[in-house]
Amino acid sequence: MIFRTAATSAAIAIGLAVVGAVAGPQWDPEPVGEHLRPTTSDTQIGDAPQGVAPVGTYEVREEPVTVHLDGVEVDGLLRMPEGAPEDVPGLVFVHGAGTGKASHAFTEAATSLASAGIATLVPDKRLDTYSTRHRDYIAMAADYLRSVDLLRDTPGVDPARVGVYSESEGTWVSPVMAVEDRRIAFQVLVSAPVVPPRQQAAYAVGNYLQNTDVPESVFRAIPRAVGMKLPGGGFEYADFDVRPWLERQESPILVVYGTNDASMPLEQGARQVIADTATGPDPGVTVRFYEGANHGMRVDGGLHENFARDVSTWIFGLPGTAHAQPRVAGAAPNQVYLAASVPQPQWYGNGDIVLGAVIGAAGLFVLGGVVLGSMAVARRVGSRRRPAPTARLIPGLAGPTATLATGAALTTAGLVLYLVAVARLALDYEKDALVVQGGWVGVRLLGLVTVVAAAVLLERVRDADGRVAGRPVVAAPGVTEPGPDTRPAARGVGVVAVSAAFWAIVGGSVALLVTLAYWGVYQLGI
Repeated sequence: MIFRTAATSAAIAIGLAVVGAVAGPQWDPEPVGEHLRPTTSDTQIGDAPQGVAPVGTYEVREEPVTVHLDGVEVDGLLRMPEGAPEDVPGLVFVHGAGTGKASHAFTEAATSLASAGIATLVPDKRLDTYSTRHRDYIAMAADYLRSVDLLRDTPGVDPARVGVYSESEGTWVSPVMAVEDRRIAFQVLVSAPVVPPRQQAAYAVGNYLQNTDVPESVFRAIPRAVGMKLPGGGFEYADFDVRPWLERQESPILVVYGTNDASMPLEQGARQVIADTATGPDPGVTVRFYEGANHGMRVDGGLHENFARDVSTWIFGLPGTAHAQPRVAGAAPNQVYLAASVPQPQWYGNGDIVLGAVIGAAGLFVLGGVVLGSMAVARRVGSRRRPAPTARLIPGLAGPTATLATGAALTTAGLVLYLVAVARLALDYEKDALVVQGGWVGVRLLGLVTVVAAAVLLERVRDADGRVAGRPVVAAPGVTEPGPDTRPAARGVGVVAVSAAFWAIVGGSVALLVTLAYWGVYQLGI
């Protein structure tokens, strides 16, 4: 019996491993072949004019403003350099992902640049048309152009020298702005993904997991999670391609990255901006990499010491600095693999199916449990003198059935908790072997126990010739269980109900096991 159960368990585990392997794409990113090497580690901007005011030269006056959009208004914060010459250049800030309140966003960068003689305007991000599911980068560009118009009309600002500073998600917006409004004088692209959001998300998740030292088998979930159509629809912006807009740029661009930014394809992004803008009028692209800086150009809580200096020098030196050498300078980036198209999962390509499988399994568990529970209650409240022959599972099935359902549910819950814990560690750039390695082992052990329960249940159903329910034969008053030489009667509405309840629980368990296999719990190196 033990050997037979072990063999059946192995067969089920191998079957789940095969199903998991063929049900969706694998994680196989392409390594970066030739790395982008800066000409020098010095990030200073060449061909800068003499007498550019350093950061901290001017006192900064902050003034709240209101930006009028279509049907709504948003607040903004204007920072002006006190005592600077008239007609200073201006810079409008475009937010990355998130809520983006002017009172909290870009505070240090906007203030530092204003202290060097550049008027800066940080508007609130418009949120009534922005959500996790729905974003329209072209519409967002139109909204931010209202802030550009406001800054151009501000006394003391040179309207011919107003540009855009965009960060992260905002770098998908500002190239659209520069095409829609050819008067935009320049762009500063900070931590630009360049590739579509779906590709950037897969790249970032892969880097975060790599830095957290997760087991290799966990990486299979990346293309399956990022590539599928997410439950509930929406997320159309995930495949937005900014490259057609980059190809139409006419104003100079400064591209900057921090070498400690694990979420962006640093080398690939810089190469792509240079290549795409070269297909049209050459606007001039300058690239800088800052040693130890993160996604927001920060090191140890503050802006990189040379960042604001270089941005202000580049702006004041235009148009001469647009083509200044060296074009690429700073610390050497180290992008390990390319951000590329994410393959679409096949069986589980629609997230509604994945979610439906889990919800459906839960519904089957509840249905089966209610039926079996009601039968048990009926037996207990039956006549003591002669209990009613209420239908039930045949002996030996109740235990492994309960273990199978409980194991499948616990393994699913454990997988979700594990992924949440790993995500928190990854986003905080932390490592915890007990959580990352031990947690994965724990999830897989739970899954193995569930497989063994399935094997035991399968063997017992086979021994009973496929019969799973019946009504006990009452041999005498007071006897409630069948004797050793009797078999449950396989007929009646109650028997049908118990059989249906059993197969509902088994069906829900199978749905969860296949789902767990899809997400890699039963990988065997296949």
